[in-house]
Amino acid sequence: MIETLIRNAVDVLPAGGLEEKLKLGQPLRVKLGIDVTSPDIHVGRGIPLQRMRAFQDEGHTGVLIVGDYTTRIGDPSGRSAERPILSDEEIDRNAKTYVDQALQILDPERTEIRFNSEWLKGLDFAEILRLTRTVTVAQLLERDDFSKRYGSGEPISVSELLYPLMQAYDSVAVESDVELGGTDQLYNLLAGRTVMEAYGLAPQVVLTTPILLSWDGAKMSSSLGNNIPLAAAPEEQFGRTMRIPDEQLPEWYRLVLEQPLPGGEPMAAKLALARWIAARSHGDEAAAAAEAHFTRVVREGQAPEEVVETPLPEGDPVHLPAALAAAFGLSTSEARRLISQGGVKLDGEVVQELDHRRSSLLGKTVQAGKRRFARFAETA
Repeated sequence: MIETLIRNAVDVLPAGGLEEKLKLGQPLRVKLGIDVTSPDIHVGRGIPLQRMRAFQDEGHTGVLIVGDYTTRIGDPSGRSAERPILSDEEIDRNAKTYVDQALQILDPERTEIRFNSEWLKGLDFAEILRLTRTVTVAQLLERDDFSKRYGSGEPISVSELLYPLMQAYDSVAVESDVELGGTDQLYNLLAGRTVMEAYGLAPQVVLTTPILLSWDGAKMSSSLGNNIPLAAAPEEQFGRTMRIPDEQLPEWYRLVLEQPLPGGEPMAAKLALARWIAARSHGDEAAAAAEAHFTRVVREGQAPEEVVETPLPEGDPVHLPAALAAAFGLSTSEARRLISQGGVKLDGEVVQELDHRRSSLLGKTVQAGKRRFARFAETA
């Protein structure tokens, strides 16, 4: 049913276009491209993946394009400056992790995985010039982030102007019938229609989905750490989900669970959401264990049942900030601040001294903040 396909959609363009495609009575090729700017696909990026899964459940083919080549340019969508470029090694490493994460949501039997380096790296200069002739500079500058930067005198590189054309060429290469993306991708998706028509193909239908805001009210971002990665441990997914403010729960239920928020206490609804997110990635048993861990560590303030041992730095006395830095990946300044604020405990007792005799730390369980635990052991 078309209502299932377009659930939560913001734009479905052109009007009536999807209905016309469906009337053809053949499986549609439904495209979604994801640049590999970080190692993780997070829950927010999963929203358009869920729409692709809806198409797959109706018998259509999902074409997931891993943007290993376009990442080398950097998508300027929503940016006020050019996006920093990752090294080839980072891009290749990230690309390898994306398929497994996406397949947590997609149907593997109906998913076609493509890397856009397959066709983009082979374009010669003549073909690139042909591609640039499909749009005008004036059309490119209609894009909101470009027009703002141009109007304020901020630099715009030619490579950034080419990015929408490269994404559009992906649609030509895979002969897309429908392209999915967030609302911040609307310009790029519409450019795909223009370029496909210039190459003699039936233009794709464009379907955009809302941007899922994180618990801090901002767009989810791996660099900001306000995301819930699909590859994160179930305990981490559960704990991060529980940070969502009560007032955001209706939107999370609508976009992630695709159902209305149930009545009752917000805490019960939040726990159910956290269980669902952890179970989708790791299964019901792992989700139940993650909930038990959250209840014990966060709600009851106890140490987890299993605590990882961490070796103490050499020397006696031991500088506690250095030990915390080694155990939890903190900076020593962060560790000192946590200690001064009373956020560090040894066997349940708050400590604020920076230096400790080695014998007084060995075997002790250290807690930094609410959810970080380790047991100090002798150096290896």
